Amino acid sequence: MRSLIAWLAGAALAAAAVASASAGTLDQVKARGVLICGVNPGLAGFGLPDDQGAYKGLDIDECRAIAAAIFGDPSKVKFLPINAKDRPTILASGEIDVLIRNTTWTLSRQTGGMFFTGVNFYDGQGFMVRKKLGIDSALKLDGASICVQQGTTTELNLADYFRANGMKLEAVVFATDEEATKAYDSGRCDAYTTDASGLYSERLKMSVPEDHMVLPEIISKEPLGPSVRKDDIQWFQIVQWTHFALVTAEELGVTQANVDEMLKSPNPSIRRLLGVEGDFGTNMGLTNDWAYRIIKAIGNYGESFERNVGMGSPIKISRGLNALWNKGGLQYAPPIR
Repeated sequence: MRSLIAWLAGAALAAAAVASASAGTLDQVKARGVLICGVNPGLAGFGLPDDQGAYKGLDIDECRAIAAAIFGDPSKVKFLPINAKDRPTILASGEIDVLIRNTTWTLSRQTGGMFFTGVNFYDGQGFMVRKKLGIDSALKLDGASICVQQGTTTELNLADYFRANGMKLEAVVFATDEEATKAYDSGRCDAYTTDASGLYSERLKMSVPEDHMVLPEIISKEPLGPSVRKDDIQWFQIVQWTHFALVTAEELGVTQANVDEMLKSPNPSIRRLLGVEGDFGTNMGLTNDWAYRIIKAIGNYGESFERNVGMGSPIKISRGLNALWNKGGLQYAPPIR
């Protein structure tokens, strides 16, 4: 009898575990009433609190877009700042619902449990040096000391680049990007390396920004994008198609300012995007106006890019690879149909 009772107790616990696992991320977010988004502690243009403590940036807009799709309210987001080395463990722990923190999509990260939903910024690693050094190429950094953040693809790429080019490297490694940039600014290192987008952002923080230059070489591919846990396909699709909605809106000319007028458009693609036709939202567990909610709250991808990192921002990064596919770039969304 005792063994039967033990078996029944074990079965009950197993059933409870299955029931808990079946409660998907979307249901958990709805029940909590807020999305928890893992973000950069302080990278201008991507994730950075302003003077009032409100987070702003390209990654922040994608977090808010997901909240808008779910709640119709982009403010229903809790931002959790995360250091680079802690990203995989915090995502796996369930402490956050999604990680949108200028994180490179790699094979080892994906097989390790970080499922990337797409690329919201195509980037590549570069170097920043002081102009007074007279260095105009990364190939002239032989023997240089380089400030770099620990636990990143940046650290690995740096070693690969110097090894491949037969150069000597003195890597000066720091736990956080803030420590690395401060050390470089204080003169502890000859150069500082990170993603090119980060270089332009961090240059603004230097004591004398105009004393520094970004070298022309891009030494790696850094596709940056959101990632989720691998055990919830519905949630994966919601995060993935949030970005696709932003890109599709730009392609179709739907903006934050004209989205209400676009509800009257005869264009079938626009009507499907905005939920006027079709049943695409409910198939993901959302309302059919999910993309309308995103655009009304955030605008389209081009609008977000321009105000956060584009030529209309202090960072002034050209669209480059992040232009739409039909304008020479790589941003491309599958059709909503």
